[in-house]
Amino acid sequence: MHAVHARIADELPRLRRYARALMKDPDRADDLVQETVVRALSKAHLWKPDTDLRAWLFTLMHNQYVNAIRSAVRRGSHSSLDAALEIGRPGNQTEHLELRDFRAALDRLPAEQREVVLLIGLEGLKYEEVAEITGVPVGTVRSRLSRARETLREMMDAPDRGGRVRTPAEAGAGRRAARAAAAPEGAAGFL
Repeated sequence: MHAVHARIADELPRLRRYARALMKDPDRADDLVQETVVRALSKAHLWKPDTDLRAWLFTLMHNQYVNAIRSAVRRGSHSSLDAALEIGRPGNQTEHLELRDFRAALDRLPAEQREVVLLIGLEGLKYEEVAEITGVPVGTVRSRLSRARETLREMMDAPDRGGRVRTPAEAGAGRRAARAAAAPEGAAGFL
């Protein structure tokens, strides 16, 4: 049993990185990691040694994250004073501004799409592993990733964004207009 504990400890940096990307708040992310590790240690007897421990831990974290979101929806949302102070802070480098815009665009994605982007892009997991973690078919993972990439691209590349990241709805409206313009005459209503 101690070998499992050591292997769980080895996964902490990955769990922490993924939690911080999901939660957007380092304190809440650390709480999510702690809750995940506590659950993993208490349920270690359920883990099968011939399966992927990393995927099992990410599945536990995914479930904890979903539970936290549901709980937050019931309670209502709150913003910290620190987050409010970050709003007006100017950037001093182009890379910093691009990263900020990307982070804002990523944060605006629907949770299901953001989660898939983070698991595949940040953690380097395979589609099959992400499907197992999130409990959806592999085709759904591919679809969510494709939609997320397209929406991110449109939110980031919009020449008319006037210094701001477009919302997913604005990006989708641009995508629909482009498809309608490219459609044969009379087919625009069917898109």
